[in-house]
Amino acid sequence: MTLISIFHKTVYRYDRSVFLSAHLVRLKPAAHSPAKIESYDLLVQPASHVVHWQQDVFGNFIARVDFDGPMESMTLTVQLKAQLRAYDPFDVRIDDYAQKFPFNYPSSLRQDLLSYLEVIGQGPQFAAFVAQLDLADQDILGFLVSLNNTIYTRIAYIKREQEGVMTCEQTLEYSTGSCRDSAWLLVQVMRYLGLASRFVSGYLVQSDANSMPVSVDLHAWAEVFIPGAGWIGLDTTSGLFTSEGHIPLAATPRPVDSAPVTGTTGPCIASIRYENTVSAAQPS
Repeated sequence: MTLISIFHKTVYRYDRSVFLSAHLVRLKPAAHSPAKIESYDLLVQPASHVVHWQQDVFGNFIARVDFDGPMESMTLTVQLKAQLRAYDPFDVRIDDYAQKFPFNYPSSLRQDLLSYLEVIGQGPQFAAFVAQLDLADQDILGFLVSLNNTIYTRIAYIKREQEGVMTCEQTLEYSTGSCRDSAWLLVQVMRYLGLASRFVSGYLVQSDANSMPVSVDLHAWAEVFIPGAGWIGLDTTSGLFTSEGHIPLAATPRPVDSAPVTGTTGPCIASIRYENTVSAAQPS
């Protein structure tokens, strides 16, 4: 077990004084996070605002920030302390009917999962990719390992600063993509194959050989629902299942609903600066 402290600061600067709409901030670890959150604080500046905490329809924690008056900058600062505990992602108890791929969800469960089964953006690249997959009967966890690794080897990771997520056709055509692009591709492929999946944004804490934290970044990955085991995380940028270093902030059917911050400003030119640090923490 490793106790860590994360500091995450985002500064928005505007070239003129502007009014901001209500902003939705999704920077609080989700309830299903494997990390044990010991403390959490969100500081919003300037001080002329009101924060209301709420949960969206998917159970994610959201801070709604309503601002009072014009401003030339906005700063969001997150400080949290968490225990990272190693776990075996293969140590799960899967319901008998779901141990082999393919399987069918019972009708009542499928109804509950409909939002996570929506397939969009199919095209010739997508069809060709699915056609070359091995879809013969096989162990479900083994199938997920193979599928995740296939996307990992097919899509080269790039750091892409542009907002939004590329379509599956674009990601496959370019054979490159950010973490959110390849994660969305995996979500769509799994849904096409009948596996309920969702898009996840969160923190990725990377540690050295001595389990000491060395870096933290905002990241994206996919989760698939396997009856009995629940939601299982898959990281397409490593080709591995998620680990104790993955701290989910929001999990939703569509990427747009997992954005760390959403809101609008008056007409302006804006710049954004990020600061992310992680360190070993001392017990309280």
